[in-house]
Amino acid sequence: MRLVASATLIALIVLCLAWELWLAPLRPGGSYLALKAAPLGLPLLGILLGWRYTYQWSSMFVLAYFAEGVMRAWSESGLSQTLALAEAALSVIFFIAAVTYARILTSGAAD
Repeated sequence: MRLVASATLIALIVLCLAWELWLAPLRPGGSYLALKAAPLGLPLLGILLGWRYTYQWSSMFVLAYFAEGVMRAWSESGLSQTLALAEAALSVIFFIAAVTYARILTSGAAD
């Protein structure tokens, strides 16, 4: 679960940057909306190192990205809609992995 959480968090960061800078930005040439990837860097170290508290709070934190993905999937079309669905899916996968890993750490049977 730790590997899944780490991989999906990194994938979510890459997706957010690529989406808003190159793939389907709101404005040609990229937009400041790419800065939405910056908060995802906050839990990155703790996720990579397996810190239980980081897994706990980041599982709630990532739900904002799920909400954005769902809203943009609903309101946009084409590539942006596909990217929004990918954002929502990655957020759900991260959430499940983070909650599961935090529960494993709490029970004392980590890794």
